[in-house]
Amino acid sequence: MAVSRSKTLAFAAIAIAALLHSSVAQTTHTVGGNTGWTIPQGGDSVYSNWASGNSFSVGDILVFNFAAGAHDVTQVNKADYDSCSASNPMMTSTNTPARITLNTSGEHYFICGVPGHCSAGQKVTVNVLASTTGSSSPSPAPMAPRRALTPASAPSPAPTTVSAPTPSTSPVAGDVPLSAPSPSARTPMTYTVGDSFGWNIPTSGASQFQNWAAGKDFMVGDILVFNYTAGAHNVAEVTSDAFTACTTANPISLDSNPPSRITLTSAGEHFYLCAIPGHCSAGQQLSINVSGAGSTSPSPSGSTTPSSPSPTAAATVGGVSATAFLSVVAALLL
Repeated sequence: MAVSRSKTLAFAAIAIAALLHSSVAQTTHTVGGNTGWTIPQGGDSVYSNWASGNSFSVGDILVFNFAAGAHDVTQVNKADYDSCSASNPMMTSTNTPARITLNTSGEHYFICGVPGHCSAGQKVTVNVLASTTGSSSPSPAPMAPRRALTPASAPSPAPTTVSAPTPSTSPVAGDVPLSAPSPSARTPMTYTVGDSFGWNIPTSGASQFQNWAAGKDFMVGDILVFNYTAGAHNVAEVTSDAFTACTTANPISLDSNPPSRITLTSAGEHFYLCAIPGHCSAGQQLSINVSGAGSTSPSPSGSTTPSSPSPTAAATVGGVSATAFLSVVAALLL
């Protein structure tokens, strides 16, 4: 009996040590929260404010959600971060969602390497602290005192049946999206009008923007981003007749705050031009055809955002919570 209990106690001590060692979990941070990784409407302060509200440690994971082909994630040094240069990157990822593990402490700098995006505010700095493994491990529950048994009166202990909790089958948040679009739908896309050329007077006439739009599959929920210099241009949505005549007397909408982000909320043809006199006639106009079939309602980032697990989530062993596991060990020692 004494030998058996000693072995049980040794096993319990090893199991508890392993449990406490694994109780400090990595934290997965979705960059920008619901905004995702895109050109922010509020400038680079959007991402700096997001970062200031989070605590980053070695081993944590950054998740960048963005529309494939519209953005990327480029890690650079501080000088290149300040100058928005992606000419000498430390790392570049074009696969979405991009998952980057923070392996070292100190400041880490990330930008979008697509021309014009970093200068429009798509950049973030995170300060990573050294790992604090073990500092937040929960204290083990106190063991119940062993009962002294006398040879004459100690009854044989009744066998204790302990039902192990059923392991959770829920997916781990942060590793996969909590919900996936149906096979017939696709994630809304973010398109930068004119790509690196931006929304300017084209050098080759109106065909330049129409050639950019050709071959693209615009759907309800997609987002158009117009990059231009404030005060030099604007974006007006107009009717077909106004588009043809290059007139903005009665625009459907007019925006002069770059970058202008326009969500496509209806199917059919949409017409855009610059309302600055002479710009439309010089070719600064764009028409697109929007399909309503198979589109999904976008999140602000234009992508599905996995939820980040809580940093204080209880540790588990094989899907069994620490509290339940310690209860089983205590019962075996009685």
